[in-house]
Amino acid sequence: MASVAAEQPKIKLYWLEQSRSQRILWLLEELKLPYELEIFHRNKETKLAPPELKKVHALGKSPVITVTPPGSTESVTIAESAFIIEYLLEHFSNGSTLSPTRYRPGQEGKVGGETEEYLRFRYYMHYAEGSLMSPLLISLVAHSIKTSSVPFFIKPITGGVASKIQTNFLDPVFKNHFTFLESQLATSPENGQYLCGPRLTGADIVMSFPIIVAKGRAGLTEERYPKLWAYAARLEEEEGYKRAAQKIIEIDGKFEASFKM
Repeated sequence: MASVAAEQPKIKLYWLEQSRSQRILWLLEELKLPYELEIFHRNKETKLAPPELKKVHALGKSPVITVTPPGSTESVTIAESAFIIEYLLEHFSNGSTLSPTRYRPGQEGKVGGETEEYLRFRYYMHYAEGSLMSPLLISLVAHSIKTSSVPFFIKPITGGVASKIQTNFLDPVFKNHFTFLESQLATSPENGQYLCGPRLTGADIVMSFPIIVAKGRAGLTEERYPKLWAYAARLEEEEGYKRAAQKIIEIDGKFEASFKM
């Protein structure tokens, strides 16, 4: 009789330092799935992913996973954080609360019959990258412009451009997002401490990267947004999150939660 381990699919995560791939590692730890990890490092000068990642996926970005079904030699390659999380939850959630119940009792299959937890879950799976990450990336670019090595007589120009981007665009955009998230936490279903309710979900995991990136930066402070600040700290204290961080420390010697700004 084949062993249980032999019947399980083989999951491999292609992990890149200071990237969104950490949240996939966290999910794998939460689901207690066996997996293989391949570590990649950014170019020290450009901060870009190494070209070797293009051998896994044409865009050469991370996260990417491959899943090889039992008894097969061909693997499925999946990229993009939300898609990876949805795929893993669909196949391996095993009754966990990481994916909320879709329908209210008696409303199965009906339009509008979804639970608030489920609607929030689906929304944040897309909001994290579709709305919140864009200004954070622009903030990174603005910071790079401001701190770039240029002749002293050019410095006022680059510094001025970066400051205008920050004050005229980024500051009001971040205020809008963080105020919204603060209110979402205040109205979480069942007085929960997570975005979708009282239990950690895959949406919290996908949201962890932009929230932790923004913590202490981009105007996200404990004084202005106490609930959102506490939420970020709560995510970093989750056992699965800490196991994933420790895994990287054991393999790579250090762990940094996000890219440097």
